[in-house]
Amino acid sequence: MALEVGIVGLPSSGKSTLFHALTGAKATGDVGMAAIPDPRLTQIAGVIHPRKVTPAAIRVVEVRGTGPELLGNLRQVDALLVVLDGFSGTRVPADDLETLRLELLVADRDHVERRLERVTKQAKSGELKVKQEAAKLERVLAHVDGGGSLADWPGDLPEGLEPLTTKPLFAVENGSDGVDLKLEAELVELPADEAGAFREGASALEEVVRRLSDELGLISFFTAGDKETRAWTLRRGENALEAAATIHSDIARGFIRCEVIPWEDLVRAGSHAEAARQGLQRLEGKTYVVQDGDVLNVRFNV
Repeated sequence: MALEVGIVGLPSSGKSTLFHALTGAKATGDVGMAAIPDPRLTQIAGVIHPRKVTPAAIRVVEVRGTGPELLGNLRQVDALLVVLDGFSGTRVPADDLETLRLELLVADRDHVERRLERVTKQAKSGELKVKQEAAKLERVLAHVDGGGSLADWPGDLPEGLEPLTTKPLFAVENGSDGVDLKLEAELVELPADEAGAFREGASALEEVVRRLSDELGLISFFTAGDKETRAWTLRRGENALEAAATIHSDIARGFIRCEVIPWEDLVRAGSHAEAARQGLQRLEGKTYVVQDGDVLNVRFNV
């Protein structure tokens, strides 16, 4: 399943505007895709000359709800993207961010306490595993009550917990001292070259997406064909079979072997054929750990 980033913030801070600026989607509450900028993809496409070029992307959703519903929805995402009001003059962004961090800390503390109550009742059955979990939850709760967080708990957390404070958290200040989200949402409607000329450079949100990608432990690999040259995301440390499944489940099911070329070698050689002729292409099996920047051609038979 693709990793998902949840956009959160106070009312009227600019959550919907950020969602639109990142994804180009106007509907709020739905999942959109934020493209990951990668100059390597442009260079690969420059030698392949495909009909279509598709960047890798991260799933983004504007998290809805209030109270327990909101917290439950936040627990389902892999990272939090916080929008801070830096434009109205009625808020102090740094204070709002600290308040949010404290709310997440309290929510985790309550989450551990409720789980401990349930497990303690179950432990009356005498089952050793349940009693051990109850004892561990007691230690975790004491750690949090002592001023710690689940993020700095030494060791593995009990199974079943869905902590919030362990999730990567990034803040975007909406305003003149941060990112003008209203402007970015307007520019996303323009062709990329026109928007870049207006900004006199890249969007400030590109760096946000890059940081999210890095923090989530993602790498990019490429498929380079005449019809489409495309970047894909993969968790660092995953293998060629998992990369094949990212492209299509049928490709993974019929996996035979994988042809691998580092992107720099493909660009220098100028084509797959020339890279192969120079001995720059190698064959790998299912367990090959894909490296950032690999260009893959998966051979399969369904």
